[in-house]
Amino acid sequence: MGAGTAPRAAARLDRERVVRGALALLDEVGLDGLTLRRLADDLGVKAPALYWHFASKADLLAEMATTMLRDLIEGAAWDEATAAGEPWQECVRESAANVRAMLLGRRDGARVFSGATVSGDRLREAIAEPLEILTAAGFSTEDATRAWGTLLSYVLGFAIEEQSAGSARAAAAGEDSTDRFTFGVDVVVAGLEERLRLASETW
Repeated sequence: MGAGTAPRAAARLDRERVVRGALALLDEVGLDGLTLRRLADDLGVKAPALYWHFASKADLLAEMATTMLRDLIEGAAWDEATAAGEPWQECVRESAANVRAMLLGRRDGARVFSGATVSGDRLREAIAEPLEILTAAGFSTEDATRAWGTLLSYVLGFAIEEQSAGSARAAAAGEDSTDRFTFGVDVVVAGLEERLRLASETW
């Protein structure tokens, strides 16, 4: 069946509606309960209709993760922070805290990201505004992209730990998750500062 002969039910859908429906279903049933068949039922279509928009569940998860990240960044006060002269380091720290809150705020949020591929064009599109902050600070576009990718990887790993059974053991041992998280972000920021310093010395 060619693209021009899509079922009428599928034609009433678009990627945005499917993704928003998937995120709502995620909060209801969790990642293990999120199936394309269940999502199709919620959207009032047959499961094959979803394949006009997403080739697989992995493809859908990638778009869900990208949408979560894009929503978070679009809601951030990047312009105000930049206009107020807030250092890029503080923007990075605030971003890390916000991404962590986003992941913990959705049922299995960290698992969605861990099972998705948010990279390349998808990542650059989602983080266009924060990328401008780092490039304005002197980072190359490539280094700025890698910096945000590194930060996201750290935050994701930490959130996965927090949403796992192991986090309960850490809490029982008296560890303060927020303090540990902040320490790790500070290490990332310090590494970026050194990277920027070394790059400036080669100019």
